[in-house]
Amino acid sequence: MRFPRASGLIGIPALALLAVSISAPHGSPPAAPAARPVAKAAALPAFDHVVVVLFENKNYSSLTGSSAPYFTNLASQGTLFTKSFALTHPSQPNYIGLFSGSQQGVGNDDCPKNFRADSLGQQLLTAGRTFKGYSEALPSAGYTGCGSGKYRRKHAPWVDFPTVNGASYNVPFSAFPSDYSKLPNVAFVTPDMCNDMHDCSIGTGDSWLKSKLDGYAQWAKTHNSLLVVTFDEDHSTSVNQIYTAFVGAHVKTGYKSTTQLNHYGLLRTLEDINGLPALGSAAGKSPVTDAWTTS
Repeated sequence: MRFPRASGLIGIPALALLAVSISAPHGSPPAAPAARPVAKAAALPAFDHVVVVLFENKNYSSLTGSSAPYFTNLASQGTLFTKSFALTHPSQPNYIGLFSGSQQGVGNDDCPKNFRADSLGQQLLTAGRTFKGYSEALPSAGYTGCGSGKYRRKHAPWVDFPTVNGASYNVPFSAFPSDYSKLPNVAFVTPDMCNDMHDCSIGTGDSWLKSKLDGYAQWAKTHNSLLVVTFDEDHSTSVNQIYTAFVGAHVKTGYKSTTQLNHYGLLRTLEDINGLPALGSAAGKSPVTDAWTTS
């Protein structure tokens, strides 16, 4: 299997890390386990840019039909995961789990949360790579308040990790570049409380995704980049099946993957793409391997 930037392909065992015990602030949960060494895995594409877009609270079946024409069409342009599941209910622990490999003891949507644990954002910075979180309706770069207008911090997990919540990393979606080559190596995008479908219809979110991210989706296919579209959780069912699709370079088109995937498995995939060790529960998951083309 050959991909661009072969030197960046993931297949080198991660070095063991010495976990350093740091006391959490009063009332905070204990820090997650340090990143663990992981077994050698098949090479994944070493993408220049990955954009992860997170929507809210919709069942898988409602995103793969006539009620969501763009979501349906987007899945046909890449790989749709037919067995993708969230971790739990409510929203917030799913976001935290995806970003850090642990729910950090959180079982609610209360704000604020502050953790000294490692995170995907910090891993990227430590490795000399780049990260940025783009939140629609965020009032200003570096804002750490719990809410403003249609913005909610509980949907922006990087803000809970002080090393990556400053103005350089925590920015409004209006700062998402039109020149996609200026994107960081990994970007997270969260629409506002209406456009993420939390407070508004599927049609609203469907139109927003097409309007705001289709340009990037098409560009990614020819620029060694990837778009990931997923959800925090379903609409409060015990099954908790969610829509997850990959579109971009090196991604199979019109493919329906039956790989069992949850937020920890997605985190593991993002880490492997970037040559990072697996955090927390991501270490117990395998990265996605069946979605990629062989050339």
